[in-house]
Amino acid sequence: MKDPEHPTPDAPESEASTAEPTTPDAALDPLQTLEAEAAKWRDLSLRTAAELDNLRKRSARDREEAVRYANQRLLEELLPVIDNFEMGMQAAAQNSTSMIYIGMDMVRRQLGEFLVSQGVVEIPATGAFDPNLHEAVAQEECAEGAEGTILRVTRKGYQLRDRLLRPASVVVSKVPSATASAGPDND
Repeated sequence: MKDPEHPTPDAPESEASTAEPTTPDAALDPLQTLEAEAAKWRDLSLRTAAELDNLRKRSARDREEAVRYANQRLLEELLPVIDNFEMGMQAAAQNSTSMIYIGMDMVRRQLGEFLVSQGVVEIPATGAFDPNLHEAVAQEECAEGAEGTILRVTRKGYQLRDRLLRPASVVVSKVPSATASAGPDND
């Protein structure tokens, strides 16, 4: 009985399978194998070159961003100083003809010009509340205007180009409640 999976050594089929291919199609097979392998290496080479190019571009972008935002930490730490300086300006404004006030105003203008030259802009704090730019520190009932409208600024906010340095702290309007207008009950 012959087993098709395990042919006997004296079978003629085994001699044919170990013999060299004699047909032209069989001779092309090693050539096709080499071409396929060459195509595989060419593809790998192109992919590696593309990855390297992407890495170079990403590194250049990262370097540019690092230079562009290098002063961010310094500017963030400067903001409380600016806040205190502006409070001093408000106090000195009572005597706007004094030399101290005039000198402080000159410093304020120079500081403002410096901030603009560094790409720092004040966040507008009027109109509708934007949670991406504003921080609501309180809500007040207001019969006029829509709910969520900024009523006043408690602390200015700033952006460095397209990045938020500090959100503007604002008081936001809310619709008056019906119970507040009725007054407290006396029992």
